[in-house]
Amino acid sequence: MFEQTITVINKLGIHARPSSLIVQTAMKFNSGITLIKDGASADAKSIMSVMMLAAEMGSKVQIKASGPDEKDAVAAIALLFEKKFNEE
Repeated sequence: MFEQTITVINKLGIHARPSSLIVQTAMKFNSGITLIKDGASADAKSIMSVMMLAAEMGSKVQIKASGPDEKDAVAAIALLFEKKFNEE
C-alpha cells in the first residue's frame, strides 16, 4: 500500500468536475484507490463516492492505493490536486 496526504487548494473544493477528473484518472490504474477525509473514505473510481466526501478548500485528503501500480496511481491523483484540477 502506498499513500500520500494532500491539501485541497482549489477555491471550489472537490465538486462535480474535479470528482470526474479524479475518477477518470483512477480508472487508468489497476490498483484500488481510496480517498479519505475526516475519517470518511471514498472509492476513487466512483464519482458519487468522491463527491460525497465534500472536500472543501483547505481540507486534508489522504490518497491510498494498493496494487501493481499504486505509486503511479497516487502520484497521478496528487498531481490533479496540485494543479488545482486545471481550474485556475
